[in-house]
Amino acid sequence: MKKIGFLISGSGSTLQNFIDLQKEGKLKGQITVVISSKKEAYGLERAKNAGIPFFSIEYKNYQNNIKDYSREITKILTKYNCDIVVMGGFMSFYDIPEEFKNKVVNIHPSLIPAFCGKGMYGKKVHETVIANGVKVTGCTVHFVDNEYDHGPIIAQETVRIEDEDTVESLAHKVQAKERAIYPQIVNQILDDLFTVKDKKVLKKTL
Repeated sequence: MKKIGFLISGSGSTLQNFIDLQKEGKLKGQITVVISSKKEAYGLERAKNAGIPFFSIEYKNYQNNIKDYSREITKILTKYNCDIVVMGGFMSFYDIPEEFKNKVVNIHPSLIPAFCGKGMYGKKVHETVIANGVKVTGCTVHFVDNEYDHGPIIAQETVRIEDEDTVESLAHKVQAKERAIYPQIVNQILDDLFTVKDKKVLKKTL
């Protein structure tokens, strides 16, 4: 069974979704390690409760040296033989090494390339979407490269925005889509169903 490394920064709700699916036998890989960019992240408690090894690696402890910080993350992922890396609300920048190219995946709460980039995360995305009068938003699963929300797009799900939607109600609708599509795509990655050509992700024909 292929091994999954998980990167988090906060409550770990995405991590918990994957842990639950793993317990139910619906995840085609095993989460072998969780790394948080914040030592107080509740997601570390979730990892502990699930019996998954966990680490806290805080950027501030690396004198703002992104290379050293990323190297430490890579060292742990390599130690635990991770085949792929899943980001679940990871708020720090991870400089992807060549050995993890197209093996790190993230989900963003908008339809990339709209409403994304540095500083665009969580409620900020939904606030901006509503402020701009957008009628359709959604979420995007993508491979991570060394630019914010820039890597090859794997899949997207759409959400209609109603006139009465608030930031909270919109976030709830987008998160429901995220909970469904993210593990589905991760399972397909674990099954080696995708290939990346230039900027495009192509699904292999069986």
